[in-house]
Amino acid sequence: MDHQQPQWGSGKILQVAMPIFKGVTTLDFVGPYEVLNCLPNVKVVFVSHSAGLYTDFGTLSIQATASFDQVPKPDIVVVPGGLGTLALMEDGTFLQWLRMVHETSLYTTSVCTGSLLLAAAGLLNGLEATTHWSMYDLLASLGAKPTKDRVVRQGKIITAAGVSSGIDMALQLAALITDETTAQVVQLFIEYDPQPPFNCGSPDKAGPELVAKAAAYVQKESQRFMDQSNE
Repeated sequence: MDHQQPQWGSGKILQVAMPIFKGVTTLDFVGPYEVLNCLPNVKVVFVSHSAGLYTDFGTLSIQATASFDQVPKPDIVVVPGGLGTLALMEDGTFLQWLRMVHETSLYTTSVCTGSLLLAAAGLLNGLEATTHWSMYDLLASLGAKPTKDRVVRQGKIITAAGVSSGIDMALQLAALITDETTAQVVQLFIEYDPQPPFNCGSPDKAGPELVAKAAAYVQKESQRFMDQSNE
């Protein structure tokens, strides 16, 4: 990556497709959206099985403005994660769309458990990738090679670890599709200067007791989501 002056306003407008679905984790896509939407050579489209509103695991509704068949060749794909990814791992329509758009994309990316969907579509076979720390084993069972890195790039595939790491991934992606200076301007504009109040943002830092409590929380929330989905 270079240190040129920002190239805002030049070149092709890149279409970034962000799939959304019931049970998506909001920050998984809002973080990358905030970064990429700052770039004037990017147009973001929220896509799903059909246009309409989709609710995250809480009470926030997000509108998909296009269906999968209306977005056949996005330049970039950003697949978020969330509890709803488990159902999508067996969704033929969604997985076939991922395979199709990956054939022509400049970059195919994921955040958190979105990498499970890339793996389920067969896109991560034999590749290093990351995901939420609680899902390393599942990611491995789908043919990928899990790593603890916050952002992993394998050719045109970029995966990010849990939730907030989507911002890191998007800044790296911004540098790739513009230049490093532009990405730095965006980082400064959104004042992304993490100074967390607690030093426990990864399993290695948190220690076994806190990891066990967090894992139990993940299990509890997953069951609650499944129960709600079956009502």
